[in-house]
Amino acid sequence: MSNVDLSAKIPNNVDLNADKRLQRALEEWQPKFVDWWRSMGPEGFQTHDVYLRTAVNVGREGWANFGYVKMPDYRWGIFLEEPEQDRKVGFGDHLGKPAWQQVPGEYRNMLRRIIVTQADTEPASVEQQRLLGQTCPSVYDLRNLFQVNVEEGRHLWAMVYLLQTYFGRDGREEAEDLLRRRSGNADNPRILGTFNEPIKDWLSFFMFTTFTDRDGKFQLLALSQSGFDPLARTCRFMLTEEAHHMFVGETGVGRALQRTAETMNKVGTDPAILRAHHVIDLPTIQKYLNHWYTSSLDLFGGERSSNAADFFASGMKGRYNEEKQDDHVALAGEYDLSVRGADGRMHVEKVPLRNAMNEVLRDGYVGDCEFVCQRWNRVLEKAGRAERLELPSRRFRRAQGIYADGCYDPTGNPISSEEFEARKAAWLPSKEDLAYVQSLMHPVTEAGKIASWISPPAKGIDDHPFEWEYVRPPHA
Repeated sequence: MSNVDLSAKIPNNVDLNADKRLQRALEEWQPKFVDWWRSMGPEGFQTHDVYLRTAVNVGREGWANFGYVKMPDYRWGIFLEEPEQDRKVGFGDHLGKPAWQQVPGEYRNMLRRIIVTQADTEPASVEQQRLLGQTCPSVYDLRNLFQVNVEEGRHLWAMVYLLQTYFGRDGREEAEDLLRRRSGNADNPRILGTFNEPIKDWLSFFMFTTFTDRDGKFQLLALSQSGFDPLARTCRFMLTEEAHHMFVGETGVGRALQRTAETMNKVGTDPAILRAHHVIDLPTIQKYLNHWYTSSLDLFGGERSSNAADFFASGMKGRYNEEKQDDHVALAGEYDLSVRGADGRMHVEKVPLRNAMNEVLRDGYVGDCEFVCQRWNRVLEKAGRAERLELPSRRFRRAQGIYADGCYDPTGNPISSEEFEARKAAWLPSKEDLAYVQSLMHPVTEAGKIASWISPPAKGIDDHPFEWEYVRPPHA
């Protein structure tokens, strides 16, 4: 591992200067990326000075600098964690063998597919969020949105580096396609469904960064175990940045809950009265939770998956906390999967453990989301409220996997499609709910001011107060 080269055209710690061909390829891709950013990144703020952190190292301490920067000038770099000496493959059929520094020929297509799928989510989320700056609830939130955006851009760079370094012409073509696809485009959409959904309001953004970025956390955790060492080291550093994205989402929802709870203590629980006071009623927040949580559950893939088994067997993608597992081969184990029988009732089916690896990873995700929900409920509890949010069943509103063919209520009970249609307005955001939340989305761009529907944060960024000027217009 070389030292971090911050003076290079592309900041990096992979000694890019030593591979002129790769350096030229990435420097040719760089202006295309900036063009994409200018056209599909945050609209209306490309010339603003934004107080952003920029990665400058991979150590646990002092890995980033803070400062004002115009987003198109952001120093997107390529950073891998320091290598582990004599690292071995930690799971699957190659358990105990030396980790790969080059792509194993027999797994080339599989690995490229894994990297491209992960890479495609990064620019997709930027595209989904590109208009949100125009309705920011505060300058603090505006800056946090842009921090999430630029780091998603850096994560794209991380994956493009792997593609162009290890996959030759195929990798270069994939890198081009990553800038051609568009979120929500009917003819050329992003690969995964959740990343084609519109994000038109800030409650959706906070739910997305809570739940969808948390899926990203678990995918990166699984890939950080990979026997392909460059991928593992890349994902470990990406996890450092991903933590802030989830913080933005979780605290954003928590602040909305706080303002709602405070208003409920004054005027009661009637949603119509709460809306008249310009806050988001709890039933609507629960509906948004139901939507984005279940959409994110689909990102893990099918409950029974031969692809997941192959990813594990090959050593390309492990489990969450693989090092804490007792059996790293997973040939003998089984997973108890709840399935709907021909009689319409739920029963347990035993699935070979390797084929259930998506569900094993989803288990970790669900548990993590339960902790988030508990923290949100503590906000309500501290406000003296008895109401609580809750996660719906993983069978509710699924579009992927074994539950996609049936209908279930939020507790996971099988119901008819007719009943689902009749009751879905009580479970998921209706047109009226979406229109009301959208009506609250008025921009607040004066430092220290905040929208009516959300409380200020407990503290600001980088030891600055909430009232600080985190985003400066061009004329400032």
